[in-house]
Amino acid sequence: MPSHAKSSASRHRIIAFGETMALVTPTSNEPLEFAQEFRLDIGGAESNVATHLAALGHETSWVSRVGDDALGRRVTTTIRDRGVDVSLVEVTRDAPTGVYFKDPGVGVLYYRNGSAASTLGPGILDQVPLADAELVHVSGITPALSPSCSALIDAIFERLDQKRTLVSFDVNYRAGLWSVADAAPRLHRLAQQADIVFVGLDEAQTLWGTSTPDEVRALLHAPDRLVVKDSDVGATEYSPDGETFVPALKMEILEAVGAGDAFAAGYLAATLDGLDAAGRLTSGHQRAALVLRSMSDYVADHPTDEGQPS
Repeated sequence: MPSHAKSSASRHRIIAFGETMALVTPTSNEPLEFAQEFRLDIGGAESNVATHLAALGHETSWVSRVGDDALGRRVTTTIRDRGVDVSLVEVTRDAPTGVYFKDPGVGVLYYRNGSAASTLGPGILDQVPLADAELVHVSGITPALSPSCSALIDAIFERLDQKRTLVSFDVNYRAGLWSVADAAPRLHRLAQQADIVFVGLDEAQTLWGTSTPDEVRALLHAPDRLVVKDSDVGATEYSPDGETFVPALKMEILEAVGAGDAFAAGYLAATLDGLDAAGRLTSGHQRAALVLRSMSDYVADHPTDEGQPS
């Protein structure tokens, strides 16, 4: 593998870890089975967060591994062109870059088994200035990719324990990657170790049987800030300062995939900018709205005032 380029700690103020794949999606909002024209893009939960944060003016870095192939180069170049530092990304000839397909109205199809990113492990941390970062963002997707990826996530939490660096964790349960029986206890333990946690009310119900935001908070009591998202209803933040709810924006939704990543980025940007709870949640909703009105996981424009509280 090539050596990493040297870079200043300031370039790595926010560090996101995770797999990004090539993304194939129909150019129109029609099922994959019948679509005739397609667009090649990229998609990955953690790099989505990084690119949205970069668009909001924050210095971000993405850490991952891609194959030494055309798709890996496309992934890395695209993320770099969206303003994210990619000097910590490794390239391997031993495994390919993963691919997935969007099927509008149905979901996604993944082809990521044995991908380059699934070979990541704790060793990559020797090149990453974790303790110098202000914020590190990870998700529940990574520990499901392979035993070595699971060990990587544990190592990140261990190295940042008692450090000033904030750890942001998006539960991001993916049923196609692991069962509820395997995921529920693992994701619960990871969430309990993070400083900021994002979870959808629907996935919390699937994983842990909780039916209200308050029940989720009772289960995930350790994080300093817990954000429970309830799709088009709104989002609730729990923190030592109390509980704050901000309704979602009312709009026509074109495609929902990626909106959670955009929400997390908007929320985290507002957190770093010093906004209060209502401002953090509002920023999340505004950023998510850009993606909800698009067929892409990433929209470069800054949030507007389009959409009204529902």
